[in-house]
Amino acid sequence: MVAVIAHEEHLALRHGKREHGALFAIGVVVDVVLVQKLAVHIDLPQVKVDVHGLSRGGDDALDDGPFAVKGDEQMQLDSLSWFPGHMTKTRRMITAELGNVDAVCEILDARIPMSSRNPDVDELTAGKPRLIVLNRVDQADPEMTKKWAAYFRSLGYAVIETDAKQGGGVKQFSSAVRTLLREKIASYEAKGQIGRVLRVMVLGIPNVGKSTFINKVSGRKSAKAEDRPGVTRTKQWVPVDKTLELLDTPGILWPKFEDSSVGVRLAFTGAIRDEVIDIEELAMRLMDYLGKNYPKAIEERYKLTVAEEDDGYALLEKAGRKRGFLISGGEVDTERMSRILLDEFRGGKLGRFTLELPPEGESA
Repeated sequence: MVAVIAHEEHLALRHGKREHGALFAIGVVVDVVLVQKLAVHIDLPQVKVDVHGLSRGGDDALDDGPFAVKGDEQMQLDSLSWFPGHMTKTRRMITAELGNVDAVCEILDARIPMSSRNPDVDELTAGKPRLIVLNRVDQADPEMTKKWAAYFRSLGYAVIETDAKQGGGVKQFSSAVRTLLREKIASYEAKGQIGRVLRVMVLGIPNVGKSTFINKVSGRKSAKAEDRPGVTRTKQWVPVDKTLELLDTPGILWPKFEDSSVGVRLAFTGAIRDEVIDIEELAMRLMDYLGKNYPKAIEERYKLTVAEEDDGYALLEKAGRKRGFLISGGEVDTERMSRILLDEFRGGKLGRFTLELPPEGESA
């Protein structure tokens, strides 16, 4: 049974029975979490929710991805959108400033390149030369990073790979920008504007490492950087050298998650705050994916054996028992193990993983 309470500014989805099941459904947390609470925990001033239809799913998945919401717990939302007020402001700012920049740089998380891309950026920045930065490559599968880089180049983007936290690859940025804008630079020089300042708008979703990247490129601390989403709130012009400036912008999400898997992947990497998420459910899904795609990493880290029939919860229990995380009655403290798993994944202690593949037939 599902009770639905819909008001102008919030939506509650309440389950009569609590089991391992739906975590996200197209952009909201579906586990007795009000959208108002989501707004509070990710520092969003206002949330607009449009509900055009809601029905109970059957046996089919909401989507066919590895993190799809499946089975009896599936929630089918025909159309649900939420859009924070400050992100609406950011969209307007991007449009207003586009005429003041020569190019647009988009920072992506190399572990989830497509999920960490705001699909609205293409429309918002149409006509501007584009540079894709695959950041956090130190935590991504190297072979998959190569495939993603080839995919984006096939779409006409310039691409560089970086580990902004340690500074890896950031020195490529200035030369990559100048190569991307070589025709524009030649045009400026033909007009006698030698050494004219190039301006690049830098975009990225919250917590993708955008501010850290800017700090490393510029050698300054003009852009505030923290390991949590939503730190940058205003635009900032940051000089790199005498002929290159960056426009740092607030992180911008998008009105809808058309694919529920996108929200799950964003949560894996910490782009959505843990306070509004069922941690055990999230960790179970992550463990399930790693067990199927990177079993050796799980076996080596947690000193266990991944059996063919093991699902994410079984592996979570095995790992917790190996770590000695037991509570009364000898049961495994799966909540504690869940937090450890997510912390170690995000900190790169489990290894290097990529959680999605480039679209088939479009990568090199």
